[in-house]
Amino acid sequence: MAKRLKGKKRHIVVDTLGLMLALHVHPANIQDRHGALPLLAGLADKFPTILCLVADAAYQGEQTEKDITSLGSWRLEIVKRSSAHKFEILPKRWIVERTLAWIGRCRRLAKDFENLVRIAVAFVYLAMIRVQVRRLARHAA
Repeated sequence: MAKRLKGKKRHIVVDTLGLMLALHVHPANIQDRHGALPLLAGLADKFPTILCLVADAAYQGEQTEKDITSLGSWRLEIVKRSSAHKFEILPKRWIVERTLAWIGRCRRLAKDFENLVRIAVAFVYLAMIRVQVRRLARHAA
């Protein structure tokens, strides 16, 4: 069933430190597994040393795995939630969630205020620039 609310989804690729390598924003009515393909399309050329992609259960499926591995020479590792219904920090998956929280600290990105996708992308990049500048300033002092 299609989502009838207006909105956007953000797909990001981060390194092990949580710094953003790639971003793709699309309408909220597109499923996650279909939104990942445009994100990963040029990633293998920009970052040839990536060996493994870690994703959550929204990206599982044979066809999705085949499409993703055809875009680069990496393997796809799906991190699933535990069967127990309790809070648990999942290894590696929290890195992306932490980066999304950093982005969400910017007031403009806390809600979907932007009408144009390119403006939303620009504000996400500005938020990550702010995070990186603060990290650099902390180490320079």
